[in-house]
Amino acid sequence: MKFITMTLSAFLVLSLMLNPGFTQSETGPDPKLIEGAKKEGELVWYTSMSISDSRPLLDAFEKKYPFIKAKLFRASSEKTLNRILTETRAGKWDFDTVALSEVGVLVNNNLTSPYISPESKAYIPKFKHPKGHWTALYNNYYVIGYNTKMVSAKDAPKDWADFLDPKWKGKISIDQEEYEWFATLNRDWGREKAQKYMKALANQDIQWRKGHTLIAQLMSAGEFPVAIVYAHRIESMKKKGAPVEWVNSVDPVVVSTNGIAISAKPQHPNAAKLFIDFALSKEGQNIIRKENRIPARSDVDPLSPRMDQAKLKFEVVPEDMSTRFKEYVEEFRKIFNLS
Repeated sequence: MKFITMTLSAFLVLSLMLNPGFTQSETGPDPKLIEGAKKEGELVWYTSMSISDSRPLLDAFEKKYPFIKAKLFRASSEKTLNRILTETRAGKWDFDTVALSEVGVLVNNNLTSPYISPESKAYIPKFKHPKGHWTALYNNYYVIGYNTKMVSAKDAPKDWADFLDPKWKGKISIDQEEYEWFATLNRDWGREKAQKYMKALANQDIQWRKGHTLIAQLMSAGEFPVAIVYAHRIESMKKKGAPVEWVNSVDPVVVSTNGIAISAKPQHPNAAKLFIDFALSKEGQNIIRKENRIPARSDVDPLSPRMDQAKLKFEVVPEDMSTRFKEYVEEFRKIFNLS
């Protein structure tokens, strides 16, 4: 009887492993990673995430794996990139893992190595690198926002083309560095269509501002009725009673991913992989969601039902944004006559 029980148990384990939906998280972390991480005892994470977002994730990781002492370097994307580029040129590889929206720059400079986390099965192809160099930790959605006291849901723009309606002239606010949105529409629509649209939009007397948070706040205050905004920021403001809403029918919703990756030469490779697995797990993604970020994992509840991945038409910021950044900037500023 004992033999039969053991055989049945082995069969069940084998069946789970052969199941396409099986992931390592369903049976716990890889024991080899645990053992290796215990010997390393340390992790160094570089990120552009704010302290209020990154610290809870790291604290939860340390609580789960108390044998790892985690060190956090947090700065803007530009400063984080510059630090990594400066250090690696000098032969220093202090970072084990990194999370930022411009992770493609590091990939293109051979500063990351592939790591396909078992958790990545829960992420749609657009939210992970085809060769495993990064997986999206969280996303930013570029959408149309509007002031509900100034514009009714019926009259609000439903798609990007609606911005060209004469009634919105002088009433649209856009970040003066909206390069990711610009580059994405250029690729998704094709250069000819995108250029025609952008030149027409330039004649709409755009209300240029700097910073998506500021734009959302000014829109809420009634300085202008419509704008390009981050969806998660609008959701947060709505919860506090602000008269704002966002449109989920735009085609496409432009998505900027904040990708997490492992260093090409990590000093603590096992701890780095363990952290990536944790950050991409349901537990980690729910922590990110709690901080009002949009989790990239498909089986984690969105911030609102309107953010359901199945209901939106996504287009992720192109990978060549990192290599053609200067080109996109110059073209954007020339079309919109920005000095």
